[in-house]
Amino acid sequence: VTRTLLACLLLCLPLFTGCATGPTIRSNVDPSVDFKTFRTFGFLQPLSTDREGYQTLISQQLIVSAQRELESRGLTRDDSKPDLLINFSADLDQRLRVTQTSAPAASSFNRHRHGLYSTWPTYQRTEIRQYTLGTLGVDVVDAARRQLVWEGFALGRVTQRTTDNLGPVLNDAVVEIFREFPLPPRPAAP
Repeated sequence: VTRTLLACLLLCLPLFTGCATGPTIRSNVDPSVDFKTFRTFGFLQPLSTDREGYQTLISQQLIVSAQRELESRGLTRDDSKPDLLINFSADLDQRLRVTQTSAPAASSFNRHRHGLYSTWPTYQRTEIRQYTLGTLGVDVVDAARRQLVWEGFALGRVTQRTTDNLGPVLNDAVVEIFREFPLPPRPAAP
C-alpha cells in the first residue's frame, strides 16, 4: 500500500515539472458524444489513486484541481446522481536511455594537421542512464451508460525536484490535461 502511494506520488510530480517544456499531453475522445448535454459530475468511489479505506493526499489534490477545471467549463459537482464520473490513474515506469557517440581517441590534436590524415582514430562511447517515466491519467465516464467518453494523460520524467513540490505539480498537470477536454472554459463574468 505504501509503495503504491509513493509510486503515484513520484509518478505525478515529475511529469509536470521535469522539463522546461512540461509534460507531454495526450487525450482520446468518443466522437459520438455531445459533451454539451452533461451538466453534473462526481468522482468514482474509490478512486484508483486511493488506498483501501482512505483517500490519499494525491487523490485530494487531484479532486480539487479537476473540480475547479470542470466547474470552469460550466459543470456542477453532484455526488448523488452525476452525469459524469471522474477517475484518476498514476503509473511509474523505470526506463534506460542508451546513447552512443563517437569520440576522438586522442584527448587533443593539432588542427593544422587535419589535412594530412584521412581519418582520426575514434572510439564509441556508450552512456546508460536510468530514469523514471510517470503517467497521470484522468478518465471521464458517462455515468448512465458506464462508458468511458474522454481520457487525458500527462507523461513525463519523474525527478526529485518534482516530488518535492507535489501539490503545485499535480495541479499544473491537471490544468494541462484539461486543456484537451471537449468543453472549453467559460469566460469569467464581468
